Amino acid sequence: MKTKLTYTDKKDTRSGFGDGLLEAAKNNPNIVGLCADLTGSLKMNAFQNEFPDRFFQVGIAEANMMGIAAGLATAGKIPFTGTFANFSTSRVYDQLRQSIAYSEKNVKVCASHAGLTLGEDGATHQVLEDLGMTKMLPNFTVINPCDYHQTKAATMAIADHHGPVYLRFGRPGWPMFMENQPFEIGKAITLIEGTDVSIFATGHMVWRAIEAEAVLSEQGISAEVINIHTIKPLDEQAILKSIAKTGCAVSAEEHQIAGGLGESIAQTIVRNHLIPQEFVAVNDQFGESGKPADLLDKYGLGVADIVEKAKKAISRKS
Repeated sequence: MKTKLTYTDKKDTRSGFGDGLLEAAKNNPNIVGLCADLTGSLKMNAFQNEFPDRFFQVGIAEANMMGIAAGLATAGKIPFTGTFANFSTSRVYDQLRQSIAYSEKNVKVCASHAGLTLGEDGATHQVLEDLGMTKMLPNFTVINPCDYHQTKAATMAIADHHGPVYLRFGRPGWPMFMENQPFEIGKAITLIEGTDVSIFATGHMVWRAIEAEAVLSEQGISAEVINIHTIKPLDEQAILKSIAKTGCAVSAEEHQIAGGLGESIAQTIVRNHLIPQEFVAVNDQFGESGKPADLLDKYGLGVADIVEKAKKAISRKS
């Protein structure tokens, strides 16, 4: 019998980052933290209080923060930078490329308040291009965990990984359901096994994919739900294994349809095993101010949208 995934509480994924950073820093004295005037929003307060000599408040100077981080990495430190996802990518892309990616600096770019679920702050802050921007940079690892527990585990894992990392997380309280689950960079996690359609989801959309699976199951459709927490390197083996069984796929992400997880999966499908794929993502639009759940529904990232795309993918099977 299928095990039903449930949750008993919600917590923001940014708190998982803050708690993971503190725990990792206790085990590694080379970890340092840098923040661009958003210590509370990034939940870096505990790290700052515990290790004041290892914390650098850079102020509203994100490009400078990335340059300082690159310099600290050159000196053998493991810098974790913290600011909003929009400021961690769009504002500092030159520094990411020239100072960090090109020379493969051991910098961890940690980005909160990503996607539509930033909510009321509106379009200017709701970055929906960041996964694509960072995955295109050579040497970068790109990770987008799904809940508090997985974000904490990912934060601790990247501390032990050598090389530049982009770690994306968010502001709203979100269902917690990955407690005591192993985390390995680049290894997808099959949450629900199925035979009719593969649903590959990342970040906040993993829980919505789980909710969609329940709806599909009631309608007699067997959906496989796979948590793709690492966008790059992509677990192509897990993708190919799943689609060989189901024969069709849906990708679900809180990101533009161009450049994100769905595009990476499509490349894998085209090169290896051609099957129908449908995309649940923002379709070439900016967001707006509103409640996180309402925005996801309005921009086509609702449970009903995943269900619809799953049925469409199934209908396209030859």
